[in-house]
Amino acid sequence: MQRRIVIAGTNSGVGKTTLTLGLMSALRQRGLVVQGFKCGPDYIDPSYHTAVTGRHSRNVDSWMLEHDVVKEVFSSASQGADIAIIEGVMGVYDGKSPESNTGSTAEISQLLESPVLLIVNISSMARSAAAIVKGFQMLDESITIAGVIVNQAGSKGHYELCKKAIEKECGVKVLGYLLKGDTPKIPSRHLGLIPAIERGELDGLFTELGEKIAERIDLDAVVHISEQAQEIKYDPVLFSDELVKPTVKIAVAHDAAFNFYYEENLHLLRQAGAELVYFSPLAGETLPKQVDGLYIGGGFPEEFAKELSEHTELQDDIRAVARELPIFAECGGYMYLTERIITTDGQCYPMVGVIQGEVTMQSKLAALGYREVTSLQDNIILQSGEKARGHEFHYSTFACANDNKQKAYHVKALRKDGEEGYSSENIVAGYTHLHFGSNRNIAKRFVRACETYQQKRGSKG
Repeated sequence: MQRRIVIAGTNSGVGKTTLTLGLMSALRQRGLVVQGFKCGPDYIDPSYHTAVTGRHSRNVDSWMLEHDVVKEVFSSASQGADIAIIEGVMGVYDGKSPESNTGSTAEISQLLESPVLLIVNISSMARSAAAIVKGFQMLDESITIAGVIVNQAGSKGHYELCKKAIEKECGVKVLGYLLKGDTPKIPSRHLGLIPAIERGELDGLFTELGEKIAERIDLDAVVHISEQAQEIKYDPVLFSDELVKPTVKIAVAHDAAFNFYYEENLHLLRQAGAELVYFSPLAGETLPKQVDGLYIGGGFPEEFAKELSEHTELQDDIRAVARELPIFAECGGYMYLTERIITTDGQCYPMVGVIQGEVTMQSKLAALGYREVTSLQDNIILQSGEKARGHEFHYSTFACANDNKQKAYHVKALRKDGEEGYSSENIVAGYTHLHFGSNRNIAKRFVRACETYQQKRGSKG
């Protein structure tokens, strides 16, 4: 049985990420193979997890993905690991609806039959800490809160007071604590931090976190609780064990400017028959030769707009094939394909220009949240009327003087609907990060488009 535990909080900012990374580091220092997961669509925390564990962290999202798919993603990624640590999102019960557990950490703990370790900020309280834990226990008694860790304790004595109250009133073990200022501060969570994580610049911080957690938290108890997880039962629908011989090559932009890809998207492309050829636009690499498709994922090209604008050879390469080569681009990739990016300081940098229009960076968040998209016409990833789910998160806006009519999707969001993106015979691009697991036809359709292009290219050769 796979050992696993959910690290959940009473609210955002309570210390979930600090505790998660510290536990991962501490358990790895014990010699355990640790697999990380993140509830929800976020891709910054998984970057942290991957750096600490040495294994690709995965998103487990019960809104974007069918429940059996969530279970399959978890089970597949957990193979070969000694323990899985699942970091929650917001508070335990916060999700898509105020009236249900949909899309919440609570729902993931139920789907994955996993015990919950609840993080509570006890600053400026004593016995009231027990009332908080009791409330989380009683709201949904099907959620197994198997242990508590308290954060922001004023002293060891303060911790002992809260521990005694919680254990007496709630009947749940308190496994340890962190004092105010006890751990090194994790740098502000922003997109520009991911390259620093990947370069190993935070390795010392992760090691220090692990040492402090090992000192303050009962790791044996954490492992014991993880063993209470129940067997996961599901019908496999996403992944195949069959080895697929590649039929096409798809170039994938991957560097400090473009690095957000759901791991399942890449896996499903390979499973559909694609060989993925990685290259770096930021390093000035040209488009790989003899490729049959191009995938430019999300990231933050605005941080590197000057450098990207100077690599004109790659821009020429893309423009030369853009009339026929199947191209899928999302968020940062979409921005890169437009005519220009205007930064917050008013600087204007030319981009590829295969999509008419320009992107202007904003000082405030322009869009955030889940998205269900419906394709407005047949294209290289979706048929007209076909749906997929994803997430949108960006600080920029797109504008086109010619009132671009080639929108890719009708987008359904929590507060408003609309149309976004760009679609042509061979290009689909937009702000929404699609999860291919939400519609398993996406990868297959993209690969088929690449095969068609390959045949046309061969007939011309």
